[in-house]
Amino acid sequence: MPEMPELETIKRSLEPHIKGKKIKKITPLLDRQIKWPTPGEFIFHLLFHTIKSVERRGKYLILSMDNDILLIFHLRMTGQVVYCPENAPTPNYARIIFDFLDGSSLVYADSRTLGTIYAVKPDEIWRIKGLNELGPEPLSDDFTLEYLKKILASKKGSIKSFLLDQSLIAGLGNIYVDEALFLAGIHPVRSPESITQDEAEKLYASINKVIADGIRDGGTTFRDYRDGNGEKGSHQENLFVYGRDGKPCRKCGEIILKTRVGGRGTHFCPNCQGVDG
Repeated sequence: MPEMPELETIKRSLEPHIKGKKIKKITPLLDRQIKWPTPGEFIFHLLFHTIKSVERRGKYLILSMDNDILLIFHLRMTGQVVYCPENAPTPNYARIIFDFLDGSSLVYADSRTLGTIYAVKPDEIWRIKGLNELGPEPLSDDFTLEYLKKILASKKGSIKSFLLDQSLIAGLGNIYVDEALFLAGIHPVRSPESITQDEAEKLYASINKVIADGIRDGGTTFRDYRDGNGEKGSHQENLFVYGRDGKPCRKCGEIILKTRVGGRGTHFCPNCQGVDG
């Protein structure tokens, strides 16, 4: 958390505020979250340069600068990237502040300090292993039904762990994997290779649907997630299973259960998602 819908919402909410703005000052408040290069080099690469575009890949936020440097944020559990108009209060847990010429600022905040920040050239993406090895994203031209069927047929383990593998499908996390498996009627402990052709079609549609719905609702907020304006998402109100253990299934009324699959908390309906398919 945050996952693809949250990062896409952050990207869309930040873009009109920061695109075309020049950085006049950078204040690192916790140096260790700058993973590349050194804090001094980081400031040198970005200071007095303009944000040319705001992009996203998987769970990474990417700001392209006018000198071809990429300012990359990986928010992990509790990271936030928030735009602050001139004279607005600085968000809690601010870790680095980018001040613009017009008096506004961009603030990276992170209560648990697990996120990472980079300033790299395009040919240095390899330094960020997770970003460099991302698979195709839901809703993209590269994420096809044929691709999903192909990778399902070659993998063992659990379907839950399979869908969380960012090198196979980028952008999915715990929330949207649980939701996609529910909509497809697939139990999270089943193996990828056991998924039938019909189930693969349902899973493909479900993955795209949960991501699109999450973006529509501005992401899912349980505690920390905020968009680029500091606003909460509303998708938590529309979830079927995630975070609803002990509550009745919205489809059949059976009680939603929570277990652990691949070390991750996993929510499912025992009736709608029979283990045998």
